[in-house]
Amino acid sequence: MLAQLWEKIETAERRFRRSFGKDISSPGARALSTLHYNLFDHAWLRSVWTNFWQIAPGVWRSNQPTHRRFKKYARMGIKTVITLRGEEKYSHYLFEKESCEKLGLTLLHAKLWARMAPKRERILTLIETMRTAERPMMFHCKSGADRAGFASAVYLMVFEGVPVEEARKQLGLKYIHLEFTRTGIQGYILDVYAARNRRDPIPFEQWIATEYNSKPVQAGFDARRPPEELA
Repeated sequence: MLAQLWEKIETAERRFRRSFGKDISSPGARALSTLHYNLFDHAWLRSVWTNFWQIAPGVWRSNQPTHRRFKKYARMGIKTVITLRGEEKYSHYLFEKESCEKLGLTLLHAKLWARMAPKRERILTLIETMRTAERPMMFHCKSGADRAGFASAVYLMVFEGVPVEEARKQLGLKYIHLEFTRTGIQGYILDVYAARNRRDPIPFEQWIATEYNSKPVQAGFDARRPPEELA
């Protein structure tokens, strides 16, 4: 009974959250979208908590910046922003797009999911987006903990030659990444790769392009199977 009640509450909250926050073209709509941005996307928290870290020369990871933070990063010389949340119709994306346009920042998209193993094409798109992006650059998700951590590990392995065991540290409590939640799938992907690499070394990008399959990896994580069984 309590589970059914909670499900109804979550459904009602989701319906309300998706009912507005999709327009910033007029003062009234902008006010509603600002409310949506702060209430549902927690922008008020990210105005003081940045989760902003440099992972390599000219490359930073972060939670989603506010406009004031985008201004600061533009002054730092950052040229490109990669959103791991993708192109959306809601307030967080509308305000980000507006900020980047005003500040002359290039906004690129490489959508991932925090609680689900991305398909092969998504990870390859992320790598290619990073490869072609003008530096200095930053990438972000919502909290900067999970998708940003995975993307950081990918960047370090593919472009800096960092071993997976070292890159894996980008997913940790330092960044508020919690392994025991559903977002633990991000680290599990790297653990499966690490087990495969120990058996017979293979570059991460090649492994993704030729062997990685999101469905068995997700199923393995959900069943809490040892990564070695999937390697």
